[in-house]
Amino acid sequence: MSKFVRQILPFVSLILIVCLLSALVPDKFLSIDNWLNVLRRSSVNGIIAVGMTAIIITGGIDLSVGSMLAVSGMVGAITMISLGDINPVTSELHITTTAMIIGTLSGTIAGVLCGFLNGILITSLNLPPFIVTLGTMSSLRGIAYVMNDGQPYNVPEYSFLGNGTIVGIPISVIIVTVIVLLAAFILRYTRFGRNVYAIGSNSQAAFHAGINVKRNLTIVYTLTGLVVGIASMIATSRTVSAQPTAGISLELDIIAAVVIGGASLSGGRGTIIGTIIGTLLISFLRNGCTLVGISTNVQLIVIGAIIVVAVAVDQMARKRAAGADA
Repeated sequence: MSKFVRQILPFVSLILIVCLLSALVPDKFLSIDNWLNVLRRSSVNGIIAVGMTAIIITGGIDLSVGSMLAVSGMVGAITMISLGDINPVTSELHITTTAMIIGTLSGTIAGVLCGFLNGILITSLNLPPFIVTLGTMSSLRGIAYVMNDGQPYNVPEYSFLGNGTIVGIPISVIIVTVIVLLAAFILRYTRFGRNVYAIGSNSQAAFHAGINVKRNLTIVYTLTGLVVGIASMIATSRTVSAQPTAGISLELDIIAAVVIGGASLSGGRGTIIGTIIGTLLISFLRNGCTLVGISTNVQLIVIGAIIVVAVAVDQMARKRAAGADA
């Protein structure tokens, strides 16, 4: 399979899914409300997938993004509640604008710290990213449950990020667009972006070329924590509550989006635009399955099969390229 075909295949698949759903359920699928709903839902995944793209390009993986999302949301919400005003007469909690801003920042910072922890453990202990993030996935999920005895934090006035709009465009869509453009620029045009690709292609060669591999990897995982923190506050705002169960199995969709978008699990290849196409493809696929009455259990089977096919195609392409070079 040629490089051009690999690059265009996700986009063609997305167009085919949109056309198919437009033909099967035109009234439901083509409505403005449905499309806005899909874009809002995919914004959280899209933001996290940006960070996962950089990680996978380096040859790593992060299984803890779902748990990180839950912890960050819980930290942000409890901060808002702690700083809110309680009516002395009715005992009702009022979350002020200042509390919302500080809570949003604290939730985002929590994500940064979680990502930094992953990066430090991977680089300092020389442990495989799979093992480290598998461990932090469990630990962070446990912290999310312990924080409020498994109960959510309700923040009913915190809805702007998740449900607000500017000139009719959802705030979350604007945020993901800015992050995508910034990340695409960094990976394509900066020295740091070139280092990320070099590390994924051959970390030893990158080290001997003068690249500080450990520092760059730590930065990649920390920045992923940053975008997860931002996504967590959008998710909290969408449901006006922070759920300790938020993000369960989220890593499946995120990794699938990145791989479907053309990134290689072996490292060294991937693009932000491809990841966003993969994210939209999965979002529309899930939306379409729901509209035509296909259960979520079947959706999991479909997504899993897509991951296997995408990885198989990548491996065949790599073997063919290696054979051609030989």
